Amino acid sequence: MKKLLLSLSLIAFSSTINAQWTSQATNFDAESRGLEEIRIVDANIVWAKAYDGSGLGATVQEFTRTSNGGASWQSGFIDVGDPTLNITNICAVSELVAWAGAVQEVDGFGGVYKTTDGGASWNQQNTAAYTTAGQSYFNVVHFFDENVGLTMGDPKSGEYEMYRTTDGGDTWTAIPAAALPNPTSGEYGYTGNYFALGNNFWFTTNKGRIYKTTDQGITWTVAQAPITDFGSAASSGSIGFSNANTGFLLKTVGTTYTFYTTSNGADTWTAGTPFSGTRRILSYIPGTTTIVATSLAAPVGTSVSTDNGTSWTDVESGAQRGFSAFLNATTGWCAGFSGALVDGIFKLTSPLATNDVMATAKFKVYPNPATATVTISATDVDSYKLSVTDLTGKTVMTKSLNGMENNVDVSALSSGAYFFEMSSDNKREVVKILKN
Repeated sequence: MKKLLLSLSLIAFSSTINAQWTSQATNFDAESRGLEEIRIVDANIVWAKAYDGSGLGATVQEFTRTSNGGASWQSGFIDVGDPTLNITNICAVSELVAWAGAVQEVDGFGGVYKTTDGGASWNQQNTAAYTTAGQSYFNVVHFFDENVGLTMGDPKSGEYEMYRTTDGGDTWTAIPAAALPNPTSGEYGYTGNYFALGNNFWFTTNKGRIYKTTDQGITWTVAQAPITDFGSAASSGSIGFSNANTGFLLKTVGTTYTFYTTSNGADTWTAGTPFSGTRRILSYIPGTTTIVATSLAAPVGTSVSTDNGTSWTDVESGAQRGFSAFLNATTGWCAGFSGALVDGIFKLTSPLATNDVMATAKFKVYPNPATATVTISATDVDSYKLSVTDLTGKTVMTKSLNGMENNVDVSALSSGAYFFEMSSDNKREVVKILKN
């Protein structure tokens, strides 16, 4: 029996919430629901997959979703027709359309299920797949958009059992063996250790290898990572990517943590260095060298690295923080644990800045609060772009600015909080401004 690679269940406890994260209610009926995945479609639409955070290890087939940036969440069941199946992952492309993977842990049988009504009903697709006794084992489903998707399972008859669709899952075609590098003897993948970004998809194996596609699953390469196994008790690892090339690998062997980076999409890795952070659930802010680290065990809270993991700064220690996901530097969510219809997820309400970062700031925005205009003063920057977003992530203003000082009219903005993002060739800063 292959072991599912899923999140560690920890019993939730209450604590004071730091102002950078605001608690939102995932609205599960049961208490202590944790979140293994948070999938952001856009600033308003987010789906998340639940697990039993009580420590009892119950099988949970539940999800929650929001269509208004987290102002409210609606929970539901992923009804796959068999309450014993484990939900491997969830992938959403809109408010109504999502896919979930499911597997029977003992024999590995499973498959992919689609909803087109926001999770009210789920229908199995590709029913002839993952049905070979003793070989098939369903791992992951991922969709790049509403039409193109793939599923990944373990090797069958010497080749990874993988399928691809270009019509939203109505029809599926086996990915040709010639497109997939052969597995090594006894090699298999994991349900919970993969990464997707843009047209790119990576999955890891028990032999310490990483398979990669950069064209939505048409062609594949594989490379050995500096690790023996991505999911065993003796050796495990997590990966993440900021773009198609820049990524990290955090290796765990016992109580030793080693950190690696790649600049070519996992083809090769830097020499490992001892991991200097204290929190080890890592997520990139996409398109940046900023990594956010969270923790469910002491020390709980959040740390941030702005230099691709070289150094870390603890920014808050308010509560247990699970898996986090970010749309950009101002829009993101972090998993927590639910009470009965309360709490369960945290939304980012101010940039995860540190005192060291702010000390070197090249931009000042004032007054704060503002009424009619704000002044932006710049140091050592000739020209820059301004983007203003509200708390839902909606962009409400963009400008190209020049010179050391600019006045910006904000009188048309509604009262509330806004994020002012200033970016130049060599600097990017975000400032939270209150508009009266």
